[in-house]
Amino acid sequence: MAVQPEGAPCWADAMFGDLDGAKRFYGEVLGWTFGETASEFGGYTQCYANGKAVAAVVPPMPGQEGQSQWCLYFASADAEATARRVREAGGEVVMEPMRVGDFGTMCLARDPGGVMFGIWQGGTHEGFEAMAEPGAYCWAEVYTREPGASDAFFPAVFPYTAKQMEEEGVDFRLFDLDDRTVLGRMAVTDDFPPAVRPYINVYFTVPDCDAAVARATELGGVLRFGPMGTPFGRFATLSDPQGADFSVIDITTTEGEMPKVTDVS
Repeated sequence: MAVQPEGAPCWADAMFGDLDGAKRFYGEVLGWTFGETASEFGGYTQCYANGKAVAAVVPPMPGQEGQSQWCLYFASADAEATARRVREAGGEVVMEPMRVGDFGTMCLARDPGGVMFGIWQGGTHEGFEAMAEPGAYCWAEVYTREPGASDAFFPAVFPYTAKQMEEEGVDFRLFDLDDRTVLGRMAVTDDFPPAVRPYINVYFTVPDCDAAVARATELGGVLRFGPMGTPFGRFATLSDPQGADFSVIDITTTEGEMPKVTDVS
């Protein structure tokens, strides 16, 4: 794929205490195969859909053991400059920009509401080799209890314009790069369980949402929401057996009319 523009989602990975268990689960649910584990990079293991790199799984580093969580990375031409903008916008740089061999430079950060995300300045590894194909990344949404903070933060760090969805009872925002919508923002209200933490929910494409949900739950995953039909596709949100939340979506099965949006940039 072409190099992603500044601010576009470009990669996803997750730490798992049981790496073999994660490979079994996602291999069955998303059809992934796995590359060789790179011991020189902490056991980093790339995941492939139809031979294309779409994500990675890795064991936790010492002191980082805990609940697994997917991390979405945004493309940057200069990770140091992006990290500065994170701080200037009121966010936190959790891990300073770090060179990863010839692959690129990574950085981890949080927005003011506690949403963790990554920054990736590509080298030989430019990011996703496929998107919106079975097994590949498709979409992501920021879930936050501080929507105003996220709404100000992300366009200050990345060159986003924003649109607000006009749907009664739902506070949902869309962030665009030029004419392409690249990220959503959902306000976590009191209607959500207290356990829902600020995070970015990553969607992976599947050919059949219901079949993917059935397989995931057979393998110990937990259905959190759905399956539900939308104009964008039929989707469901799950937790894997190690607690990492993610969504699956069949973008070929759509239902209903597209929602109206208002430019709020």
